[in-house]
Amino acid sequence: MEKPGGASLRLHGVTVRYRGRAAVDGVDLDVAAGEFIVLLGPSGSGKSTLLRTINRLVLPDAGTIEIDGRDAAAEPPEALRRGIGYAIQAVGLFPHLSVARNIAVVPELLGWGQARIAARVEALLALVRLDPARYRDRYPRELSGGEQQRVGVARALAAEPRLLLMDEPFGAVDAIVRADLQEETLRIHRMLGTTILFVTHDVDEALRLADRIVVLKDGCIEQVGSPLNVLANPATDYVAALLDSKDAVRRLQLLNARDALRSATARPEMAKGDDWPRVTPQATLREVLSVLLGGASRTMVANDDEVLGSLSFDDVRAALARTEG
Repeated sequence: MEKPGGASLRLHGVTVRYRGRAAVDGVDLDVAAGEFIVLLGPSGSGKSTLLRTINRLVLPDAGTIEIDGRDAAAEPPEALRRGIGYAIQAVGLFPHLSVARNIAVVPELLGWGQARIAARVEALLALVRLDPARYRDRYPRELSGGEQQRVGVARALAAEPRLLLMDEPFGAVDAIVRADLQEETLRIHRMLGTTILFVTHDVDEALRLADRIVVLKDGCIEQVGSPLNVLANPATDYVAALLDSKDAVRRLQLLNARDALRSATARPEMAKGDDWPRVTPQATLREVLSVLLGGASRTMVANDDEVLGSLSFDDVRAALARTEG
């Protein structure tokens, strides 16, 4: 499947008022093409309302929204929405349509030919790890919750959107399925380069998925930054409390073995001759710690046959300490 790339997005002064109260209050946000942005906050913080202003399901009372430099308000709402993928917690699959027909809804509205639609359905089912031969003719009632969510993501991607909005898409599934869906979403993002705005109130989900996290409170942005930056350097007491920023386990999930090697005490040549367990440079420090807790004094960090170094408990501790400055 070709990599269509993502759309850039600019929000300036976006405000939404309900009964005189600002649900979204003067939000400014620039999103680069291909970024994965997570809007994080508790219920009532304005994150879902802000997301829906982008595809004009909610009309802002003030401010502008530009997609690839074009004013979204200047486009007919139906045309705008057909070019933006939208996935929600409730999924919203049409119960009387097969999986293939559910995915084909927007391409059909856009006037795609049947051969192109059929090829797109096949490719998307494969992309979300659902065998087309098994699933294309099934109906939503015949699917598990996780399978329905995968079809929902496939449908949101059907018209090759460069911008994908996801509003608590995995909130209704159990923790194991949710982790699988998160991993699939990251894989799809890496493959397609689609710009994604993802709403969640789940801190661990935000830390796992985001390139940048946008923390919202009472309709305003409290902080924007990379997961590690927001966790290690919360801008306000609210952000620190929301993310439980002193939680070392969360930091272990955001740092990898390559990060820790910057302060490691053992050089690569010292590790080559020892029979230590191996991890990849991309392994999280939580995974490294798990190996060390299994009884090893050190773990070797290696890419195939290239040894990059080794890590001990002290090295993991040093890597964590560097994030506290």
